[in-house]
Amino acid sequence: MELLFLGTSAGVPAPGRNVSALALHPGAQHATWWLFDCGEGTQHQMLRTQINPGKLDKIFITHLHGDHIFGLPGLLCSRSMAGGSGPLTLYGPPGLREYVQLSLTMSGSWTDYPLDIVEVSEGVIFDDGEFEVRCVALNHPVVCFGYRVSAHDKPGALDAAALSASGVPPGPLFQRLKRGETVQLEDGRWIDGRQYIGQPVKGKSVAIFGDTAPLDSARLLAAEADMLVHEATLEASLAQKANSRGHATTVQAATLAREAGVKTLVITHFSSRYRRADFPRLLAECRAIFPDTLMAEDFMQLEV
Repeated sequence: MELLFLGTSAGVPAPGRNVSALALHPGAQHATWWLFDCGEGTQHQMLRTQINPGKLDKIFITHLHGDHIFGLPGLLCSRSMAGGSGPLTLYGPPGLREYVQLSLTMSGSWTDYPLDIVEVSEGVIFDDGEFEVRCVALNHPVVCFGYRVSAHDKPGALDAAALSASGVPPGPLFQRLKRGETVQLEDGRWIDGRQYIGQPVKGKSVAIFGDTAPLDSARLLAAEADMLVHEATLEASLAQKANSRGHATTVQAATLAREAGVKTLVITHFSSRYRRADFPRLLAECRAIFPDTLMAEDFMQLEV
C-alpha cells in the first residue's frame, strides 16, 4: 500500500499545507485510489499528483466538519467531467448522504456514474477478500470514525526447487500443488502440496484516525498496525485545550503509538498557529516517546 498526503493542516489552510485529505493506493495491481477525507481544495491538490478524480473508487469520510468535507461536492462533480464512469462508494458517518444530496441538489449539480453512499457504524464496513476496512468511533464533538485498512494474509510461495529435487516436473501440477492439493504423479507417488508451501505472508495494515481526543478503544484500532496516521493538532503543553475540543497533542499521539505497538507513527492535522520553524520541536516531542515518528507534509508519499 502507498499513502499520499494531500492535506495536513487542521481547521483552515496554512502556508504550504491544505486541509485534511489522504489518498491510499492499494497496490501495484490496482489502477484505482481510495481517499480519506476531502477538505476544501483537495481536487486542486490532486492536480499536482498522479491521481485523477476518475481513478477514485472509494472515499472514506471520518466526520462532517468542514475542513474534512467541504471539498467533496466539487470533487464528485469533477469526477464526471474527468471521464469517471465507474461506480464510486462513499463511506462516512450518519448525515453524509443528506450532505451530499443537498449540496448537489441546491447547486443544480449531478454525477454521471453510480454513486453509493454508505453511512457506517463500528465494525467491518468493507471486505473484498483482499482488503478489510473496519472503523471505530472516536472522541470528538461530532460523530467521528477512525479507519483501519488491512490486507489479508497471502499464501506462502511454492518451493519449486524442493519439488524439482523430489522429481516433480514443472508444469500444470505446480498450480494444483500451490493451492495445497494432493496430486498423484505418473510414477504413482502422491505429493502433498501443503508440504511445499512456505509460511503465509502477513498482510500490511494502516490505521487512519479522524479527529480525536484520547480514548481507550483507540488502541484496538491501532494495535500492531504497520503504520498509524494520527492527528497532533497541538503541542504537549496545550493538552487541556486540545482535549476539550476533541483533539490530541503530539505526546498523546506518540503515547498511543507506543502502547498500541505500531511500527511507524505519522502525525498530521497541525494547527495553523504553527509555522515551519515550529515543526522540528513538535516532532521532537513525539520522538522522545516514540522514536519511529514521521511528520506528514503535503504531497509526502509513504509505502506501508
